[in-house]
Amino acid sequence: MMATMTSDPVETQRLRDLALLRRVRDRIDREYAQPLDVEALARGVHLSAGHLSREFKRAYGESPYSYLMTRRIERAMSLLRRGDLSVTEVCFTVGCQSLGTFSTRFTELVGVPPSVYRADAQTTAGVPTVVTKYAIRPVRRKPTPAA
Repeated sequence: MMATMTSDPVETQRLRDLALLRRVRDRIDREYAQPLDVEALARGVHLSAGHLSREFKRAYGESPYSYLMTRRIERAMSLLRRGDLSVTEVCFTVGCQSLGTFSTRFTELVGVPPSVYRADAQTTAGVPTVVTKYAIRPVRRKPTPAA
C-alpha cells in the first residue's frame, strides 16, 4: 500500500481521519455483538465522541450507532432465517441489550417485526442463500416527507 504524499496539512489530516474512521468501522464489523458505544469507539481511536459521530456520518452516511445497529440486524436476519433460536435469543446473541429496542430497530430496517420475519423465512427454504441475502438486505428507510 502506497501512502499519498501531500504538502496540504488539511488534506493530510483528512486522510488520517479517514483511516481512523475505517478502523472504527472495521471494529464495529468485527465486534458488533460486544457492548459497544460511541464513547468506547471514540476512545479506541483517540477522538471525542462528537467528532467521531460527525466525521463517521460525513464519511459513511450514517452515525456509528446506526451502522452498529445495521450490522446487528443483518446478523439477526441470518440467525432468524436459521430458525433454531427465539427472537429473544437472537436479540441478545447479536449484542442488543433491550428486546424492545431490537424489535423497533429491526422493524425500521427490515419492514416487518422479527417474529414475522422469522415465520416468513421458512418460506424461503430452498432458495440459494446469496439470492435470499440480496433480496432481504436491510435498507435504512428514509421518512417520507409530509404531503
